[in-house]
Amino acid sequence: MQHLIQVINPNTSAAMTHTIGDAARSVAAPGTTILATCPTQGVESIEGHFDEAIAAIGVLEQIKHGKAQGAHGHVIACFGDPGLLAARELASGPVVGIAEAAMHMATLVATRFSIVTTLPRTVIIARHLLQQYGFEHHCAALHAIDLPVLALEDGTGLAQMKVRERCIQAKREDGSGAIVLGCGGMANLARELTQELGIPVIDGVTAAVKMVESLVALGLGTSKYGDLAYPNKKPLSGGFDMLS
Repeated sequence: MQHLIQVINPNTSAAMTHTIGDAARSVAAPGTTILATCPTQGVESIEGHFDEAIAAIGVLEQIKHGKAQGAHGHVIACFGDPGLLAARELASGPVVGIAEAAMHMATLVATRFSIVTTLPRTVIIARHLLQQYGFEHHCAALHAIDLPVLALEDGTGLAQMKVRERCIQAKREDGSGAIVLGCGGMANLARELTQELGIPVIDGVTAAVKMVESLVALGLGTSKYGDLAYPNKKPLSGGFDMLS
C-alpha cells in the first residue's frame, strides 16, 4: 500500500529542508513517499521560545496543506517539537516530533542517553522536553556545540566537526549507551557517527519517519476523543484565517 508522509521543517531554510528530506527518504520503506515541506514565512532558524512560537503557526499551515495533499501522517522536524499538540488537533493521521521520537528510540536501545544540540539555550529547551515526555531520568547529560543552527548548512564543516567532538566527549564522559542528535539539521550525521563511535547515534528525523510509518501501517491515527479532538469551529481573523 502506498503511503504519503509529510516531513515539515518548521523553519524557512530551503537547504535544511533538503537535508531533512534526504534523511527521511533514506529510511522510508518501499511504498512510502516523503513530502518535505517548510513554511514560506516565519524564521530562518529556530533557537528559542520566541522562534518556536512563530514557527508553530507555520507548522499548522503546513499540516493543513499536507492533509489537502493526502498525507497519511506528519513529522515535525525541529528538536523543539514546536506546535506538536496543536498539530495533532488539526491532523487525522499521526503527528510525531523529532525530539519525542529520538528520545523514545534511545530508551529502546540503551538505558541512558546523552543529547548533543546546537546553542546552550537550546539545552534548556531540550531539558524541558525531557521532563514533559517523561525521559528526564534516562538522560545522562546534554551538550551544546555552541554554534547556531544554520552553521550546519554553511558548507564549512565546522559544525559537523563540533558535533563529532561532542559525541565523542559524551560517550567518554557520560557513560551513555546512546546519543541523541538535537537538531533536524544533524539528520545526515547519525549513520556515520554510529559506525565511528560504536554506539547508537539517533537522529530524530529518521526515527520519527519510522514511527509514523508504523502507526500508519497499524491503522492508528491521532485520537479525536478528548483534548486532541479537532479544534472548535470559530472565526479566525487577520492572517490566521488561512487555518480555517
